[in-house]
Amino acid sequence: MNSNDRDDLLGMLAREAYFERELTLASGRASNYYIDCKRALYLPRGAHRAGELMLDLVIAERIGQIGGMAAGALPVTDAIVGAAWRRNYDLTGFFVRKEMKDHGLQQRIEGAFRKDRATAVIDDTITTGGSSLQAVAAMRAAGAIVTHAFALVERGEGAAKAFADAGLKYVYLFTAEQVRAAARPGQSA
Repeated sequence: MNSNDRDDLLGMLAREAYFERELTLASGRASNYYIDCKRALYLPRGAHRAGELMLDLVIAERIGQIGGMAAGALPVTDAIVGAAWRRNYDLTGFFVRKEMKDHGLQQRIEGAFRKDRATAVIDDTITTGGSSLQAVAAMRAAGAIVTHAFALVERGEGAAKAFADAGLKYVYLFTAEQVRAAARPGQSA
């Protein structure tokens, strides 16, 4: 993993994605900060850096397909799949809908999902892991063997235990504290 690329992405997350204000997270918890990774992932350099760095983690774990709950997982999944193409790594991506569509093929899982591939769930920022575990349940119901959970940013608020309880190895690129520290140089997070 290139440390300059990692530092560059961390700086982008700190500048583009980090906000301090009172709000409610998807987990229902209150927080005084928010990390909106999509603001960095939808910048060309941010998508490129995240895809390449996350792909290093995916390759190390020998994962063959990756996806998660729409919409949090979409930009990071796309970035990783693009990096896999550039590096000739056999990886497919998909996403899980909150509910099955009532038209078309009426699928809950969309994309290049295959139940016979080594499968991992992903999200951009993970707090408790609730959304990711919903996606895992859908993947397992569809016949996949899901062994890993990945995050671009881990908030450190219970996801590690929840994933361990679900039999998942948890791998992430940054902690929320690292992003907070980069956003506030010279101050403790």
